[in-house]
Formats: sequence, C-alpha cells, structure tokens
Amino acid sequence: MDMKTIYLLIPLAPLFGALVAGLFGWAISRRAAHCVTIAGVAVSFLLSAFVLKGILLDGVEPFNGTVYTWLTVNGVEFNVGFLVDSLTAMMMCVVTFVSLMVHLYTIGYMQEDPGYNRFFSYISLFTFSMLMLVMANNFVQLFFGWEAVGLVSYLLIGFWFKRPTATFANLKAFLVNRVGDFGFLLGIGLVLAHFGTLDYAAVFAQAPALKDAMITLFPGAEWSLMTVTCILLFIGAMGKSAQFPLHVWLPDSMEGPTPISALIHAATMVTAGIFMVTRMSPLFELSDTALNFILVIGAITALFMGFLGMIQNDIKRVVAYSTLSQLGYMTVALGASAYSVAVFHLMTHAFFKALLFLGAGSVIMGMHHDQDIRNMGGLRKYMPITWITSLLGSLALIGTPFFAGFYSKDSIIEAVAESHLPGAGFAYFAVIASVFVTAFYSFRMYFLVFHGKERWMAKDHHAHHEADAHDEDEHHHGLGPNDKPHESPWVVTLPLVLLAIPSVLIGYFAIQPMLYGNFFEGVIFINHEAHPTMEMLKEEFHGPLAMVIHSFSTLPLYLAIAGVAVSYLFYMKMPAIPAAIDRFFTAIGVRKLMEEKYYMDHLYINGFAAFGRVLGTLFWKVGDVLLIDGLMVNGTAKVVGFFSRITRRLQTGYIYHYAFAMILGALVLMTWWLGGVLVSQ
Repeated sequence: MDMKTIYLLIPLAPLFGALVAGLFGWAISRRAAHCVTIAGVAVSFLLSAFVLKGILLDGVEPFNGTVYTWLTVNGVEFNVGFLVDSLTAMMMCVVTFVSLMVHLYTIGYMQEDPGYNRFFSYISLFTFSMLMLVMANNFVQLFFGWEAVGLVSYLLIGFWFKRPTATFANLKAFLVNRVGDFGFLLGIGLVLAHFGTLDYAAVFAQAPALKDAMITLFPGAEWSLMTVTCILLFIGAMGKSAQFPLHVWLPDSMEGPTPISALIHAATMVTAGIFMVTRMSPLFELSDTALNFILVIGAITALFMGFLGMIQNDIKRVVAYSTLSQLGYMTVALGASAYSVAVFHLMTHAFFKALLFLGAGSVIMGMHHDQDIRNMGGLRKYMPITWITSLLGSLALIGTPFFAGFYSKDSIIEAVAESHLPGAGFAYFAVIASVFVTAFYSFRMYFLVFHGKERWMAKDHHAHHEADAHDEDEHHHGLGPNDKPHESPWVVTLPLVLLAIPSVLIGYFAIQPMLYGNFFEGVIFINHEAHPTMEMLKEEFHGPLAMVIHSFSTLPLYLAIAGVAVSYLFYMKMPAIPAAIDRFFTAIGVRKLMEEKYYMDHLYINGFAAFGRVLGTLFWKVGDVLLIDGLMVNGTAKVVGFFSRITRRLQTGYIYHYAFAMILGALVLMTWWLGGVLVSQ
C-alpha cells in the first residue's frame, strides 16, 4: 500500500463508519453501529500512528500533494489536497486516539439512549471533518473542514433536541461561530486577492515579499495587508477556539451528552484555531500587531474565564471553564511566537482534559444523572477507578511536576516572560494568576466530589442534571434514599485508564523533541531576530528532570500548591469561610457579575441580537410588506384593476357603439394627419 492510499484511508475510514451508522442505522443493530464506527476510527488511529512513526523514526519525507481538483476559476485552482508533516501527524494521532477513547466510552454512557446509532454516526463524522481540517494543504479544504466540524458540533450539542436548553445551546454555538467564520472567510478572501493562490506553500513563499504591502480599507487610511489578514484569520480562531469575546457558546454546549464534551471541547474542535494559527506561522510572524492582539486576547480568556470556574456547581461546567482558560494559555503562547509550545500544550491538554470530561461523565452515571457537585461527596470509595483517574487528570491540569501539564504550562509561562511585545506584561500576570485560580477550582471540584461527607442523601436538593431524551419521563434524577453510587462499566473505565497514562507521562518524553529538537523543523517558521522567545527558552532548558528541579525555585509551583491548599481548607475543613466570602461578594455585587458571566450573554441577546431583530422587523414591515408586497406586487395589480374597470365600461356589446368609436377614431386620425400636412406647408 503506497503512502497516498494510507493518507486517503485515514479520513475516509471514519467517514465510512459514519455513513453506515447514519444512513442504515434504522436497519442495523446497536452492536453493528458501534462496531463499524469504532473499527473505522481504530483503523484511522493505527494508520496515523504509522505515519507519525514514519516521519519521526524512518525519515519519511513530508507529503504535500493534490488528491483531487474540484474546480479551476480564472487560473486559480480549488483543490482537495493533503499536507502531511510532523505537525499534521501529531494532530492526527491526538484526534484519532481521543476519538477512539470517546467511541469506546459511548458504548457504556449512551447504552439506554434511543438515538444510539445516530450518536455514533455523528461522532465518526466529526472525526472525519477534523481530519480533513488538519490534513489540508490549502485554504479551501481548511475552510471545508472548519465548517464541517461546526456543523457536526451543532448536531451533537443539540443531540437531545426535545430539550429547549439543548436547542438554544446548539443555535448559540452555531451563530457565534458564524461571527468568527465571517472574519475567517474575509481573511481567506484577502489571501486569494493579494497572493493569487490558496495553496499554503505558494502563499508562504510569497509572504515575505508582501510584508510591507498596504491596503486601503477606508478612504484616507492605509492598513498593513499582513496585519489585517492575520487578525481576520485569528477572528476565525476566536470563534472556533472560544476566545473572548466569542467564548460564550462553549459553557452552554455542555447541554450535549458528556462524550462529545470530551471530543469537541477538549481535544479537537476547540483546538482547531490553535492549530490553524500554528500552521500560518509564516504569515503571523510578519505582523507584531497581530501577535500582540493574540497575546492580549489569550491573556484575558485565560484569567477571566478561570474566575468563572470558581463559582460553578455543575461538574461539567467547571471543566468547561477550565477548557476556556487553558485555550487562553495556548493563545498566549501563539502571541509570544512560541508556536511549538502552544501545540505541545494542545497535545498534553487533549489527554488530561478528555480524561476529566469522561471522568465527570462517569461520576454523572454513578450519581444517576445528577450533575450538581454540592450533592456529591465521598465518592472515592464507591468509584475507585474514576477517583484515581480524575485525580491524575486534575494534577496534570494544575501543572504538578512530572505530569504532562507541568511541562507545557510552565513552558508557556516562561515564553511569555521572555516576550518583548507590549502586551507581554499583562499576559504574564494573567497566566501566573491563572495558576492559582486553576488549582483552586479544580481541587474545589475534586474535594467536593470525591472526599468529605456523603451529601446525596439530602432529598430536598435542586439538582441540575443531564436528562437525556429517554430519561425525561421514565427515570428520576439523582440517587434515591436507598441508592448508592456505583463504579461505571469497563467500557467507561478503560478509556479513563488509557487517557490517564499519557496525561502523566507524555510531557516528560515529548518536551525535548517537540520544543527544542527538530520535530517541527521546516513546519513552524519563527523570525528569531524579531521574536527570540524560543531561542531564550532553549538556552535555559537542560532536560525534563532539570526543569522539575528548577520549578521548586519558581512562583507557579507554589501558586498551584497554594490553590490546592486553600481549596482543601475552604471545602474540607472550614466551609464557613467560603460561605462568608460568598456573602461579602454577593453584597458588593461581584457574585452577581460572575453568575451573569460578565453580562456578555445579555450584551449579545439584548444588544446585537435585539438590534438584528429590530432591523429584520423593519425590513419585513417596510421593505417586504409595504414596498414589495404592498406597492410593487399588490400595487401593480390595483393599477391594472383600476384601468380594467374603466375599460370594461366601454365594452357594451352593441355594434353601433363600436362603429361610432371606429368613426370617431378615424376622424381624430384624419384631423391629426391634416393638421400635420398644413403645418408642414
């Protein structure tokens, strides 16, 4: 089998599974549906691992070629093509491995759901879409994959379509992403207009020559082509990767089933923006303004979304805000020109965040679909595998030495410290402060769920729960007076164990080749003279073990320890303290501000959306009803009717009336003709 066939099989195997489960789901059994989709994703993962091995160990040359020419317009080709290098191969492995774990987990999680086959079809289709995005060698295919993951996420978030909250959440996700995608499309349009091609290699080759090119967007004002293009492309990433202020869709998307929270909001869709900016590094390196914009947006997201995680009581929403904060970290790294560090954190985060989401789903199953962490406690002895894997995931998230998250988070903090961009000072404060915040809310959730007294026996609680379509009428939610939590079946716990392994180990082994080796050589371009961040980091790096030893003399480690210690003190030993703090913040209005998520939803719904509705109503009432229907369509009919009524009075049916009219007409014509003759003479 040649390499081109392998590259084709990697995205087509999940697509085949999705089509079988989707189109023939009514005819095949549940077992057949999950077997065919899992087989497709497993084939995709094994081939992706084979490709990565070839590039890393066997010296296989990167592949960049066209598979199919879709159309040619005025000399510009629109192709389906693959670019398979070390960045692509790494992303393919992460996407397919996490997807495979989610597929396995879904067997247990969705076993009672009537939409079982449809769900497997969707998640396989999502895997295909994401693979097409990361394997693209041109902007056309990138945009295809970009929109396809948006579409499938819409289907998955609203999977339980009988629930109004789910349909609201998926519409919100779809519309917010369209805002970002509009900017993304404008950026691609600028690339086509000024570079004359949509092929990555051709665009990157021309980029240095157009570094100083200017464009006039408004009369009398010139803008840098590279800055405008990069910011527009990044606006696409802001939507997809949920950066402030386009982040509002991601917490609401928790309305979808838990497996897709892990798939979409941990490892794949939300990291598409990070991947895209990394792939476009030859363009972004030519604009300090764009990089500074990225740095500041990422810093705002990392810190302020972390604050919101501190007050959440829904177990999935805590993890969702943690995802927003970590995506902010990745974006900060991009702004500091540490693209390889951003991708490294993308990879480590994919494993431990998928683990935390699936662990949360396992807890929800054990609690009979109660999601409120205030109704949990003491689950450690009932759910030992979920407990230990969730602990490992939480330790990785807060950056515990030797865990995967430590190497990537610390590298981001050091990269920002070395950056010379104007926004670097604020960004450094934001990522440092976020270390404490992350440790606090992560272990607040951990202690409330797995330790302390067992609180599920309180029957008057108001649980927020994940009610699937079949549960709404038939099952109660939360544990009954005689129920106890239970460990999940092996199809749920096996993916937790398999995700826990890389969450602990992969950072130690991958940091040297990915950040300071030649793993991304020829893939990521950095102007080291203008942005020497990575060069400085390389000088200070003396191996993963030395990095751990060095961390004992740095602030982040102690902030993380402080976050864990404070959460333990507050929620295990002295619950009166957080209650008092809560009362104080409620009194001064801060609690309300955070519960309303900084009023961003109010701004969008009562501001932009309301303005859109007013404008739409105006166009409808004035443009459609009054002008088009009233004046042009009905008005024309009324005018014709008016003249018809007058003309009808002349149609009497008497022949002498018509003869008289003819004589009168002839007389008028003769008079007009004679008048003309006399005038001419």
